[in-house]
Amino acid sequence: MPEINSGIERLVNMMNELREKCPWDKKQTIHILRQQTIEETFELADAITDKDWKGIKEELGDLLLHIIFYAKIADEEKQFSLQGVIDDICEKLIKRHPHIYGTVTVKDDEEVKRNWEQIKLSEGKKSVLSGVPKSLPAMVKAMRLQEKAKQVGFEWETKEQVWEKIEEEKNELLEAVNEGDSAHIEEEAGDLFFSVINYVRFVNVDAENALEITNKKFIQRFTKMEETAAKSGHNLSNMTLKEMDEMWNEIKKQKL
Repeated sequence: MPEINSGIERLVNMMNELREKCPWDKKQTIHILRQQTIEETFELADAITDKDWKGIKEELGDLLLHIIFYAKIADEEKQFSLQGVIDDICEKLIKRHPHIYGTVTVKDDEEVKRNWEQIKLSEGKKSVLSGVPKSLPAMVKAMRLQEKAKQVGFEWETKEQVWEKIEEEKNELLEAVNEGDSAHIEEEAGDLFFSVINYVRFVNVDAENALEITNKKFIQRFTKMEETAAKSGHNLSNMTLKEMDEMWNEIKKQKL
């Protein structure tokens, strides 16, 4: 892969030069970069949701730059080098894929994931859940926790069973609402969200992406409703709910 190697080398050399000569790049630390990296990751997620390949390419470049930036700072701090990062991930891939680089046989991707969790435990992790970052957004964290628990057999057998759990949690939430206990309502709402996410995951849908698609759809329809109202000399705040609902349904028919 000489072309890829020369491209990485060019980017590394540019980072070295920027770190030496650019006042802004000189001032960056891992803690300053952290928030920017989070933003870049979410921008990549947006591009993926929109299937924006041009955007995906651009955001991957930004993230690659951040990886090289962190490695450069670590090298200056005599912690590790970019080559060390690459070597470590290569070794991890070899260890986590004994069915490719060893003698283990697997029948499907689920068995691969179960093997991963067992390998991680053998590396010293005390729980299959320990690899889930604490700072993940709650919905993504729920999906990861459920997926990891699944790898040790803690999983429903049928989607009907998962749906029954949703019904159970829904009823418990309604009971809490009737009681008027805000702390209990919050707890039961969380349980219901967790169960719905579990059902969506069970039927092989990314709950986070599904909700983001709905968010985008809502934004598009609501702003269209504002535009439609303005064109007819109205403002949404002066319209009745019935009028807005009728307008919303007309916009829905336009497949927006």
